[in-house]
Amino acid sequence: MSKKQPNMNVGAAGLFFLFSLLFFILIYRFLSIQITGEAHGQALAAKAQQKYSNETVIEAVRGTIYDRNEEVIAEDASAYTLVAILDEEMTSNPKEPKHVVDPAKTASILANYIDMEESEIYERLTREGLFQVEFGQAGRDISHQIKSEIEKKDLPGIIFTKSSKRFYPNGVFSSHLIGFVEKKENEDGKTETIGQLGIEQSMNDLLTGKNGSLNIKSDLWGFLLPNSEKQVTPAENGKNVYLTIDKKIQTFLEDAMNRVEEEYEPEKIMAIVADPKTGEILAMGQRPTFHPQTREGIDKTWHNEIIETTIEPGSTMKIFTLAAAVEEGVFNPNETFESGSYRVTPKSVPIRDHNWGRGWGTISYLEGIQRSSNVAVAKLVNEKIGTDTFRNYLTSFGFDQPTGIDLPNEVTGKVQYEWPIEKITTSFGQGTTMTPIQLVQAATAIANDGKMMKPQIIDKIVDSDSGEVVKQVKPEIVGTPISPETAKEVRDILESTVTNEDHGTATSYQIEGYDVSGKTGTAQLPG
Repeated sequence: MSKKQPNMNVGAAGLFFLFSLLFFILIYRFLSIQITGEAHGQALAAKAQQKYSNETVIEAVRGTIYDRNEEVIAEDASAYTLVAILDEEMTSNPKEPKHVVDPAKTASILANYIDMEESEIYERLTREGLFQVEFGQAGRDISHQIKSEIEKKDLPGIIFTKSSKRFYPNGVFSSHLIGFVEKKENEDGKTETIGQLGIEQSMNDLLTGKNGSLNIKSDLWGFLLPNSEKQVTPAENGKNVYLTIDKKIQTFLEDAMNRVEEEYEPEKIMAIVADPKTGEILAMGQRPTFHPQTREGIDKTWHNEIIETTIEPGSTMKIFTLAAAVEEGVFNPNETFESGSYRVTPKSVPIRDHNWGRGWGTISYLEGIQRSSNVAVAKLVNEKIGTDTFRNYLTSFGFDQPTGIDLPNEVTGKVQYEWPIEKITTSFGQGTTMTPIQLVQAATAIANDGKMMKPQIIDKIVDSDSGEVVKQVKPEIVGTPISPETAKEVRDILESTVTNEDHGTATSYQIEGYDVSGKTGTAQLPG
């Protein structure tokens, strides 16, 4: 026994030292955490908050787009996303399974309700190691009716998550002006709705709003703690946007374009209806177009042609050449000239009238306008107005700057005015380019007694929660290129192009009971 005693003493001493070391390490660790509030470089308070706090996102509703009469053009509606639970551990009672137990049967049934092949659905339902799967675009934006029909099939493991989708009740309806939305995943892995094209894009920040949150504290097992306070941050819903568009007029325009497209099969159509007194756009459309809900047809053109594409205005440009001549006091309707062809310089290519240069002999300048004579307006610019003065009118009518309309990606035309022949061909709309919206803006000066109005597409913006008008857009005069007297004289002359059965080129546009001023427009397409 005496020999074992020394060994026992050494062992006891070793254990004492070991436990003392562990004790001091534990004390040091405890004090360190108490003082710094951190462990392994992480704030423990934040970790505890994350562990015992349940935060639910309160999604903001995207603002509604209305027409001028409060008819809905675009709004958010409830939608559902299809989800399949694959993890067997979700099932605690085999009689009430909470996961997909029969992938083949489930795939066969779901294939009748979503746009996905049965084989692809089955492949997703049989993936290993996943807690759940979704079904891409085919499983998103499911209506309440389809959801109810699937739920009646009582498929284990098939659940739905509620979301919202953008709804366009009018279908094809000024689609490039209104635009559409897409859901994209941001850097945080969260899905957000982004406006594409038109108003949905240009007003995206106002329409989007800001999500809120609901924060409540729970215990380790997820049960709410007694007397715990709820922290609610309300969502700020998106603003509602009221357009100047009139649904009835837009519908008539869509129908008219459909008839033209069916009968004549043009490559493109662009149409605008505007109120010249205010600059408000009452209708706007184009062909080809697309359905904002399904995106069908979007591959044919992504551009709002009226805003983003320049054209040679052709004979419609003669409106403004005439206006310049009247304003300068050099237009004598009874003065005559020789129609047919005209050379700007002895070596220049002759300018010809649209009947292959035959002309109509010696005619008055009034008849020249009624017949849409290229020679008439060429002589007005070259011999009476002067090219330098005419160039100033082009600026006054806004042809070398964008209109500033509240739509994205607006471009501006280019005034080709370097060579003598270019300065004259501009008078009848060849060479120089502009956008259709620039042309409409300039035309408001003729119809509105010389006051040129900025094109407006937004009527007002309203807070969807309070109903308060955040912004009210008012008519804006952007120039006065001509006098009221000139504007009236030009309207009277253009009315004669509609009413004069002998010479007028626009007689088919007569409307019984209405006074109509008009100008036909044709142009050569550049190669």
